[in-house]
Amino acid sequence: MTSTPEPPAEESSAEVDDRLIGAHDLALAALQEITPASTIGPAAGYVAEEDGSVSLRFENRLPGYPGWYWTVTVARVDDAEPTVLEVELLPNEGALLAPEWVPWAERLAEYRAHQAELAEQAAAAAEGGDADASDDDAAADDDLDELDEDDDADEPDILHAGDLDGVDIDELDESGADDADSDEVDDADDVDDADSDEEE
Repeated sequence: MTSTPEPPAEESSAEVDDRLIGAHDLALAALQEITPASTIGPAAGYVAEEDGSVSLRFENRLPGYPGWYWTVTVARVDDAEPTVLEVELLPNEGALLAPEWVPWAERLAEYRAHQAELAEQAAAAAEGGDADASDDDAAADDDLDELDEDDDADEPDILHAGDLDGVDIDELDESGADDADSDEVDDADDVDDADSDEEE
């Protein structure tokens, strides 16, 4: 794997202690107490702080943190050995950062405004849908009316109740009844004639 060139130290008016700059082993031991060694890359320079301490930087191999550096700040008191002041993961210039924090009250107000906007859009869509449905209903009614008119045109003319195509059904029934009565009378006459013949 190709490592990035070690960036130069940042400008500072404070005097830099060479023993702090060379305290890489101490810094790595401190880092390995908070993160696996596999997440720590090679040394990536240092920053001389105003108070005389030095922040040693190491490349970060954690996924999701491009452009960030493990940073270990070390210092010395008088002639004592270097000691670790702070260990942290800090972004470099151009690093991927989270968006700025927004207070909950502002986020809640934005959420409510968005919900109100969605409700208005839904209401407008519903009104438009009702209008379209009314138009569809009117068109369907017109179609039904046209069908009824066509059916009426195909139906035969009815002169009056019980008559169809000019023929009086009641008259047909009455004539049928008269024929049946005459047949019965003729049968009765035949029976009478037969009885009289037998008597003779």
